[in-house]
Amino acid sequence: MTDDSLPPAAKRALAEAEERRRKADAEAPLPTELGGRNGPEPVRYGDWEKKGIAVDF
Repeated sequence: MTDDSLPPAAKRALAEAEERRRKADAEAPLPTELGGRNGPEPVRYGDWEKKGIAVDF
């Protein structure tokens, strides 16, 4: 699919996504959390358990 065959709304969405990617790449990386959990982020992977204890906020 060429760029000419895309509707204007799709072109605008692609341009906005590219701008968001550029801004995200330009931001400084977040500092590491001290005393935080090891392994995958529990919010992202739905693992709300630590040492057999289920945790909920």
